[in-house]
Amino acid sequence: MEILQKDIVIIGAGLTGLTTAFYLAKGKKNIAVLEKSNRIGGQIHTLHEDGFTFESGPNTGVVSYPEVAELFSALSGTCTLETAREESKRRLIWKGNRFHALPSGLLTAVTTPLFTLGDKFRILGEPFRAKGTNPDESVGELASRRLGESFLKYAVDPFLSGVYAGDPMKLVTRYALPKLYNLEQQYGSFIKGSIAKAKQPKTERDRLATKKVFSAEGGLSNLTDAMAKTIGTENITLSTNHLKIEPADKGWTISFTTPAGEQTIQANQVITTTGAYTLPELLPFIEKEIMDKISSLHYAPVIQASVGIRDTGKLCFDAFGGLVPSCEEKEVLGILYPSACFYGRAPEKGAVFSFFIGGVKRAELMDKTDEELKDIILRAFHDMLKFPDNIQPDLIRIFRHSRAIPQYEVNSGERFQTIEMLESRYSGLILAGNIKGGIGMADRIRQGTEIARTILEN
Repeated sequence: MEILQKDIVIIGAGLTGLTTAFYLAKGKKNIAVLEKSNRIGGQIHTLHEDGFTFESGPNTGVVSYPEVAELFSALSGTCTLETAREESKRRLIWKGNRFHALPSGLLTAVTTPLFTLGDKFRILGEPFRAKGTNPDESVGELASRRLGESFLKYAVDPFLSGVYAGDPMKLVTRYALPKLYNLEQQYGSFIKGSIAKAKQPKTERDRLATKKVFSAEGGLSNLTDAMAKTIGTENITLSTNHLKIEPADKGWTISFTTPAGEQTIQANQVITTTGAYTLPELLPFIEKEIMDKISSLHYAPVIQASVGIRDTGKLCFDAFGGLVPSCEEKEVLGILYPSACFYGRAPEKGAVFSFFIGGVKRAELMDKTDEELKDIILRAFHDMLKFPDNIQPDLIRIFRHSRAIPQYEVNSGERFQTIEMLESRYSGLILAGNIKGGIGMADRIRQGTEIARTILEN
């Protein structure tokens, strides 16, 4: 059996793996990307059906780092960055029997029914409140302490449902929302910190991080497909199974099977970008008690349903979407409006919606049949989106993700330390992906870019 020689092997053809491979390929490294699935993209997957363009996984990212804009610039001509339309900036929160807009200024902050009068006054005292002393304080505890219970219930809880599908009382602030944690720790206040940050001088590169919501023109699969073209399909192997990584005298031995048979690659470096739950099998040489500190990472299960309608009639959906606080006890986490954000996602008079169901707090909904889920979706379609009872969607597609979003809970610090220790112990091993460094698309792009830059500079 022939043993292939490569500089670097990347495990996983999701956003992290492809970003890393893209830059390494541009840097003329001899690489191989190994993917268990029969397609690239990982969670990212754009579908086109009957005039609707929709995602089965992530719908949007945020241009929170310059690396996002730089990646699209590097892909110029093959993939174009698309930022959300101005009219879709409104964020909605469900309360009672309808969606309400999150406050966007002083007047709406005073008049919104989302927060209690006491908490509205409480926000005025936020700059003068003592900063927290518990490094493992949860996001929920932090929000309640600084902003009040109604802000926790009707702003923070639904926000974390939308981002993490998680429980604000379990997500630890310094791991799940490090920027927010640092605002309080460095400046003593969210408000004072935000003002100070806004006053800091920005370089031209800093200004690339516009904080705008983004996708790729035509759908996110265009981003992963464009990177794959530069990497070269000959350097990407799909449908790999029984993949194992072992230290060798010089570098690493990676063995796996494909429909063509058993294969082996010898490499100087190996980068894993797959989920924590895959690592015990991938890295059998690591002791179980050490690996358990990484593989114990908890993932939220999420059902996403894409729902399309050809004609919305008199209903208007000029918003990013609506999120649902868990205290409202609805069966959906939220409903996003992708066709309000991006062009060409639905017929001219129509709309496409992304319903999210499940999450950490409603994991039992994963056991529902497709018919039961359609009932949930149709109830929300009529009760929450306010479509008349005689109007039915033209498209419903259901996607189940049993391990959708990693939860950065109290054990995250131990996980990060273990990853760092293993990378130090085993030269040429890099453990990446959403097991560290954030869960958003911008986080994944940034991490992949930094890994490639470090390798190319050394």
